[in-house]
Amino acid sequence: MTPRTCTDSPILMRATAARWLGMIALAVALSLPLGTGSVRAAPSAAAANAAGTTHVYLLRGVLNIFSLGLDDIAAKLESQGIPNTVANFVSWSSLADEAAAAYRAGRIKTIILVGHSSGATALPDMINKLGQLGVPVKLAIGLDSVFKTKLVGGNAERYINFYIASGAGEPVRRDDGFRGKLENVDVQAVPGVGHVTIEKNQIMQQKVIGAIDAVVFGGKGRPAAPPTSVAGSQRAASVSGYR
Repeated sequence: MTPRTCTDSPILMRATAARWLGMIALAVALSLPLGTGSVRAAPSAAAANAAGTTHVYLLRGVLNIFSLGLDDIAAKLESQGIPNTVANFVSWSSLADEAAAAYRAGRIKTIILVGHSSGATALPDMINKLGQLGVPVKLAIGLDSVFKTKLVGGNAERYINFYIASGAGEPVRRDDGFRGKLENVDVQAVPGVGHVTIEKNQIMQQKVIGAIDAVVFGGKGRPAAPPTSVAGSQRAASVSGYR
């Protein structure tokens, strides 16, 4: 009788088959495109609707060359499905008219304003004009506002003024005509922040986008934020008294 070889062993055959299946699975995995390390969940219908009916107006400062970080913020908002407009601060009045018309037509339900330097200084004027047109502002964020900015009216539910106490920026003041919540936040402790870099600073961009996302998505299941290249030291830093 011819002896049975070891290659005929059922145990060995099963092990060989398992090994081949593992190699095939590995080959398939290696052929797939590399991801970012996380999977972004699709936004819910409610989140998508909230984003689509929001509009963020971002006002640059003088000469349109010192506020280019607002373009980065706009791109990140766009990636989340949030429509936005970036313009020089001198356009605040026409933008208010545009926003009011879209609000009355039902195309916009949530208006958010962001400004840097002179763009931040113009925010109270835009808020006041929108208030005169009967249009509310859900959130306004100023980045190192200058020239003794004062809120004199309008209907902004919340106004956050990020400023650098040791630099050109100043706290924003208010009078009795402003009915919203005003927060002055000194960010001079943020690494690398300055008057011409505050809107480019990754920590500050995250603060701005986080505040906007909280308004737009709330508990509606906002989409996961895209990965950033923030350094470890920046990622660990925080602004005292503000999250």
